[in-house]
Amino acid sequence: MKSKLFTLGIEEEFQIVDPVSRDLKSHIEEILEEGKIILRENIKPEMHQSVVEVGTDICENVQDARREVSKLRKTLSGLARNNGLRIAAAGTHPFARWDAQKITDHVRYHEIVEDMQQVARANLIFGLHVHVGMPDRETAIQVMNTARYFLPHIFALSTNSPFWKGRDTGFKSYRIKIFERFPRTGIPDIFESLSDYEDYIKLLIKTNCIDNPKRVWWDIRLHPFFDTLEWRVCDIPMRVDETIALAALMQAVTAKLYKLFKQNLGFRIYKTRLLNENRWRAARYGIHGKLIDFGKQEEVPLVDLVEELLDFVDDEVDELGSRKEIDYIREIMRMGTGADRQKKVWEETKDINAVVDLIIKETVMGLE
Repeated sequence: MKSKLFTLGIEEEFQIVDPVSRDLKSHIEEILEEGKIILRENIKPEMHQSVVEVGTDICENVQDARREVSKLRKTLSGLARNNGLRIAAAGTHPFARWDAQKITDHVRYHEIVEDMQQVARANLIFGLHVHVGMPDRETAIQVMNTARYFLPHIFALSTNSPFWKGRDTGFKSYRIKIFERFPRTGIPDIFESLSDYEDYIKLLIKTNCIDNPKRVWWDIRLHPFFDTLEWRVCDIPMRVDETIALAALMQAVTAKLYKLFKQNLGFRIYKTRLLNENRWRAARYGIHGKLIDFGKQEEVPLVDLVEELLDFVDDEVDELGSRKEIDYIREIMRMGTGADRQKKVWEETKDINAVVDLIIKETVMGLE
């Protein structure tokens, strides 16, 4: 097996929070000044100054990924505390207003705001991106076609954004509904080949829809510059254990589908319009809803489908050395996702500040 096959790279987007008001603070510059010295290229700003992203180096396995993610979260938390702030891991802030946030002074972000106006300014969301190493881009496109089916299942396990501007939205992930306002988001179409995909990108650039392929923001995509399949569908989870479990699952699904493709064993590819039905259900109900089993043409509880998914990838898990991390998926189903835990605190207290406190607490859980 080539060394770069199924390597991991993990990016997490965090909220910068004032621990007194519990509101977002546009203080990225203060954190970046010291952060660039310590974390170098592993930390970067996002469009809103109340958002900070950290990303791992290339990790050979999920244990390396855990060490890096934990180190980054702990270091970032320390940097925030040095400035009287906290970091919080949730797909949306429970009550902050997007129109009160400052935009980072960078030409790319100014261009996006100029192009997309309020849609860009209101995109105050926080995600988890997981890169899985692939041997070549042609294979990656074929694996992406089949991996699309599992996006709603994995997304449901990450749901962690039930509140928006102080209101219970009724969704387990409202983040994904906000992001849908952007063009070129959601589950991608099927591409017959790498050249089919490249022709699409070239057309968008030629017609001034995009200036580079990084402005294609699908739930899963072939990374524009690296030989990785980038899973982008998930809310950022509260806990490190959740991030690592989800990354391990994405890695295992990628490995399984890669091997099926190499063995010339087909996995049925479904049209986007069908997969979107499951995506909607995952956003609305999280792990407590039902998805459609399109093979059986019937509704099935998400928890049952996740068990089927774990069985599907089981023969890859020991080879990848990720059984402990994969087993935590069942812990997520037992304790509920971040959205479930946020809503539980809200139902018990009716105090939105208590929800923020929960997020801040769980963001650093297990890092001491």
